Amino acid sequence: MDILLLILGLALILGGANYLTDGASALAQRLRMPEFLIGLTIVAIGTSMPEMVVSVLSAINGQPDMAIGNVVGSNIFNVLLILGMCAMVRPIAFTKSNIRFDIPFGVAASLLLFILALDTLIGTGTTDSISRLDGAFMLLLYITLMAYTIRTAERPTQETSTQKPMAVWLMAVMIIGGLCGLIFGGELFLDSATSIARSMGVSESVIAITLVAGGTSLPELAASLVSLIKGKTDMALGNVIGSNIANILLILGLSALINPLTMGGITPRDLLMVMTTSVLLFVSAFTFRRHELDRTEGVLFILLYAGYIYLLVA
Repeated sequence: MDILLLILGLALILGGANYLTDGASALAQRLRMPEFLIGLTIVAIGTSMPEMVVSVLSAINGQPDMAIGNVVGSNIFNVLLILGMCAMVRPIAFTKSNIRFDIPFGVAASLLLFILALDTLIGTGTTDSISRLDGAFMLLLYITLMAYTIRTAERPTQETSTQKPMAVWLMAVMIIGGLCGLIFGGELFLDSATSIARSMGVSESVIAITLVAGGTSLPELAASLVSLIKGKTDMALGNVIGSNIANILLILGLSALINPLTMGGITPRDLLMVMTTSVLLFVSAFTFRRHELDRTEGVLFILLYAGYIYLLVA
């Protein structure tokens, strides 16, 4: 039964990603907004819903390490595995805006998490935690960033097209339906995969490190790969960068506002890995092929992720 649910969950994820990509692309054309911006906002927030559900419920239930660990694992998964796989399918070009603003802000968000969470290491407190005040600051920063990004985004010039614009109601159905498919499919896949792992005797810690973080990131993986296959590399990149920023500032900010988050079993090494992956994404814009994440770097990203998981499990 679990295997059938696993397959059904995967089918919902793939179908949802397909509809979400088409609907978001049509919305970008109608509003004359760049596809990267749609990926950074609508798609990124939508595909981050599983992380939000897990982290917020964990905060409410008094499991702060699960709330933080989910975001930490998801951000590492997003950069190393998702962008690594995408780069192997098709090299991802970076724009000047990506290099000057979007990716550096992702690095800054990771650095902020490192500073706010590691109070004892930084010397700002006696307990490693994210307080309610920290959470409020993170939420305010996220709202400010999104408002600035939308306001300053360059609108593409109106292009003549013989293709009939998609109806507004159809766009809404595709976007909302696609998000529902991603979220419910991701939850179904995660629950069934966890059940299978437990039946095989896999420990709870391994399940948390791999399946929880990876499972909640399945919508990002599906949406990014489908966007890339459809030739919408800007949307794929915007989805990952936007999801990582939303995970830290929006999801952890909201979770900490509900209940202060202590680090628990999350170590400085884990937070350092989040920051390292953000820096690697920035550096990749200037290596091998300039301003492009190519297939070689994609392979290196995947190998680095495998090595990190091996160290955690070992």
